[in-house]
Amino acid sequence: MNWDQIKGNWKQVKGKVKEKWGKLTDDDLDVIAGKKDQLIGKLQKAYGYQKDQAEKELDEFCRTC
Repeated sequence: MNWDQIKGNWKQVKGKVKEKWGKLTDDDLDVIAGKKDQLIGKLQKAYGYQKDQAEKELDEFCRTC
């Protein structure tokens, strides 16, 4: 699944995001609303990831959706 598909199906995908990254709150996911850059920023803040690490994890997640 590419990011455009994820963005278009955000309500369905956000449950999977919550399973993978449980530190993200429902409010975080509502604010993100399918925006990739917002999700990367939240992952950096919640998990202490560097930007490249957050992008790598997100790309892996997209491939497995």
